[in-house]
Amino acid sequence: MTDQLDVAAAAVGGAALVVAGGARHLAHASADNGRVSVAKLDEHQVLAYDLAHAASAVEACKVMIEYGRHGEVESRLARAFVADAIWDVSTRVLGREATWGVDTGDLTDALPFVEAHRSPRFLEEVAAQLVTTGTGPSHLDDDLELARDTFHRFAHDKIRPNAEHVHRENADVPEDLIAGLAELGGFGLSVPEEYGGYAAGGEQDYLAMVVATEELSWGSLGIGGSLITRPEILTRAIVRGGTEEQKQRWLPRIATGELMVGVMVTEPDYGSDVANINVSATPVDGGYAINGVKTWATFAGRANVIMLLARTDPDRASGHRGLSLFVVDKEPAAGHAFAFDQPGGGKMEGRAIDTIGYRGMHSYEVAFSDWVVPAENLVGGDEGRGQGFYLQMEGFENGRLQTAARAVGVMQAAFDEGLAYAQDRNVFGRAVFDYPLSKAKLARMAALIQAGRQFSYDVAGRMGRGEGTLEASMVKAYVCRAAEWVTREAMQLHGGMGYAEEFPVSRYFVDARVLSIFEGADETLCLRVIARRLAENALTA
Repeated sequence: MTDQLDVAAAAVGGAALVVAGGARHLAHASADNGRVSVAKLDEHQVLAYDLAHAASAVEACKVMIEYGRHGEVESRLARAFVADAIWDVSTRVLGREATWGVDTGDLTDALPFVEAHRSPRFLEEVAAQLVTTGTGPSHLDDDLELARDTFHRFAHDKIRPNAEHVHRENADVPEDLIAGLAELGGFGLSVPEEYGGYAAGGEQDYLAMVVATEELSWGSLGIGGSLITRPEILTRAIVRGGTEEQKQRWLPRIATGELMVGVMVTEPDYGSDVANINVSATPVDGGYAINGVKTWATFAGRANVIMLLARTDPDRASGHRGLSLFVVDKEPAAGHAFAFDQPGGGKMEGRAIDTIGYRGMHSYEVAFSDWVVPAENLVGGDEGRGQGFYLQMEGFENGRLQTAARAVGVMQAAFDEGLAYAQDRNVFGRAVFDYPLSKAKLARMAALIQAGRQFSYDVAGRMGRGEGTLEASMVKAYVCRAAEWVTREAMQLHGGMGYAEEFPVSRYFVDARVLSIFEGADETLCLRVIARRLAENALTA
């Protein structure tokens, strides 16, 4: 087992050298006066995108090699994942050596390992263990395993019985789910203990959030895993930049679920291009008048408070330095639309945007017209003016890790359904599971799921140590794309019934599709965050 993992590690090392060479090539191609030029980087978007995903795959491989050393079950999953990942990296590079500026010898040296561990025979060995071990042990400590069991039971007993109804009827998240999750402490996982939450500081806080998010998403993405994301984003922004009075005012009530949170950053003309947003916050008597339109504001209807990023510096040349973060109080509203008026004439109106999946929380387009927010709701007070971009990024970086955990939960749910159906369904006289192609599919699904899980754990540890910003984008980009494939294959294993709404696997498929779009679209993360950082690091190495 160890010898085979050492071979796998050597293969990953070769892929890492190719990625490093591609990063150097991209760095020199996009350099301008010793720095990476975004304009020049954009001239090489195809290389940058492929490089970002290849680098993310290599990081996931490194984590899985260590996971594989726990035992034979883990080793098989690790080797299956590494072989597929090296193959994927090779498809991005072979035949494009000039574009990457690399010699692919380091990849071709790994082909015997790839061939052996992508073979039907090896994948059948992996599949044989799935019936008893599933996607493999997680290797969490006892406290986190207890937390996993607690949230799993809640997802099984409370979330799943409501999931299909909410999805099919595009209904609201049931209030008893919100109350139950609040009772479990789900909204206080990132709130420091001194403000009534459960965060003691350190790696365990991030790991607990990842574990809870995965299990709740296994129950349902729309009414489970995503419920704790928005409170998480606002909490981290307030902890990072809020005044002591603001922390005392908002954090305890977020932790208890008294305040449900919505987030408004995106605008109709500006998605991931946050620095150019238009919604304005103009000083008036008693506070700031908000004007403009936000979109994709998830849970804006039910929310009691909204995290709003707005422009306080009217000079658009100030870019992201002209943005500030506000907490907007509002009344909760059921259904798919709301409208509120202020005594002084301010208006806030929202309508839900119909979506193919991810239903329950509803994503809104919200228009503000002279809606006055008190000055004390500017996060950080006067010193918070111009700090909004950085404060919202504090929350969004963690939100990317959380989205990866959501993807793992959805994948696990799809895998469970796919495996069970394949075992029960007979086709041409044999169970679907008994066919080699089915085994290959399920083996690869299991390897991807465990890789996403372990990669998420690794990034959680890094972030708990004050590191991992780049890796948070990597795990989000890589795992969310994997979720699309895993849920598709689970659906395919069901045959025609996979397309029927009476089986939950169809919901997992449409839910998974959103994961590569929100919390930083896949293309933006790859081009403007991952590839850019890789090029910058290569330029200064």
